[in-house]
Amino acid sequence: MSPATDTLARLNALCKNTLAEVLGIQITEVGPGLLCGKMPVDHRTHQPMGILHGGASVALAETLGSIGASLQIDRERQNCVGLEINANHVKAVRNGFVHGRATAIHLGRKTQVWEIKINNDAGDLVCISRLTVAVLDRDNK
Repeated sequence: MSPATDTLARLNALCKNTLAEVLGIQITEVGPGLLCGKMPVDHRTHQPMGILHGGASVALAETLGSIGASLQIDRERQNCVGLEINANHVKAVRNGFVHGRATAIHLGRKTQVWEIKINNDAGDLVCISRLTVAVLDRDNK
């Protein structure tokens, strides 16, 4: 198994027994200051009108941004927690997958800012989000 494949397997294993698993979110790519994933648009992620629920898009965005942020720190000494997230929903999706790409905008000692673009299978922008996380020192007593 290549290092990249091993990393993807470990990251996807972290999603077990979480909201990410319930929604079918999968991590598909990892790189410096970058994390990508996909989520099905189906009964788990629909709102009553049969289109992708905006909250599901936000869950995908926060999942990708939070995992991406945690890869930038020393996880033995620090944790990342969300401070603020916003999202603009620009296109409806009824089926298939949405694909998220989280990109680091700011990697500070105490905060990080991530931009997450979510596209449909055709590559059309569905949602754009920005996540701010706090980098906290662990209490290693």
